[in-house]
Amino acid sequence: MVLNRVTYRRRLSYNTKSNKVLLTKTPGGKLVYHYATKKTQATKCGDCKRPLRGVPAVRPTKLAGLSKRVKGVSRAYGGSKCSGCVRSRIVRAFLIEEQKIVARVLKAAQSKK
Repeated sequence: MVLNRVTYRRRLSYNTKSNKVLLTKTPGGKLVYHYATKKTQATKCGDCKRPLRGVPAVRPTKLAGLSKRVKGVSRAYGGSKCSGCVRSRIVRAFLIEEQKIVARVLKAAQSKK
């Protein structure tokens, strides 16, 4: 009769989030634990909280090792805000400036009267 008792391979002996394991059978027929990496979360837009396109969903340590061109998109706020939110920011800023100009023109027209 074969004992199928399996022990952790690392020092951490508690069933925590960082110590998840998969039961695997080796080619020699032995049961061993394989450590599972944590699920990754996609980088989200700061405004609308949707996942960002063009930014890989990897663990923070792996993200730190990636080059700058991989981590973001070559656009204003690339890698931090989505294209829709950037577009709405630009339009909002433009409309605010236009409103200021219109107010200045109206004030000048009133002062002439």
